[in-house]
Amino acid sequence: MDEEQLINGCVNGNREAQKALYEKYSRKMMAVCLRYVKNTEDARDVMQEGFVKLFSNLPKYKSSGSFDSWVYKIFANSALEFIRRNHLLSYTDDLDDYDDIDEPDEASVWDVPPEVVMDSIRSLPDGFRTIFNMYAVDGYSHKEIAEKLKITESTSRSQYMRARKMLQKMILDYTNR
Repeated sequence: MDEEQLINGCVNGNREAQKALYEKYSRKMMAVCLRYVKNTEDARDVMQEGFVKLFSNLPKYKSSGSFDSWVYKIFANSALEFIRRNHLLSYTDDLDDYDDIDEPDEASVWDVPPEVVMDSIRSLPDGFRTIFNMYAVDGYSHKEIAEKLKITESTSRSQYMRARKMLQKMILDYTNR
């Protein structure tokens, strides 16, 4: 089934098409959910909500843009809604320990396995992780982040910078082992 047939099949209630769509996107979207939500059980809940939204909004999909991007946005927004609904955003200014961290040298950064980087991102405090993902991974501007999270642009910027510093320290600690 090509993408158009898959979408039309899902819109028309074809269970095989729905299963195929789920199988095609479930692993990738679980990874998206886990980037935003630390707890695996919560990430599964977010993924389930995302698929409910995906299937119910499929009739509204206009093939003007990438379907993959459209799906991704649904899941990222579902994760953000979960975070807001459960009051998981917390912002902190008590990271003075991270102010004097040097950037790791480029050669050592390439020795860090991707799993370590992902685990480091997942271990960030909720507010840092959310803003880091939105800015560095999903490409939102600080203005868009501020609007979506109902915070100021300066809060978004400072939390992003602090998240970067924290990640730099984690990577330095890893490379210096």
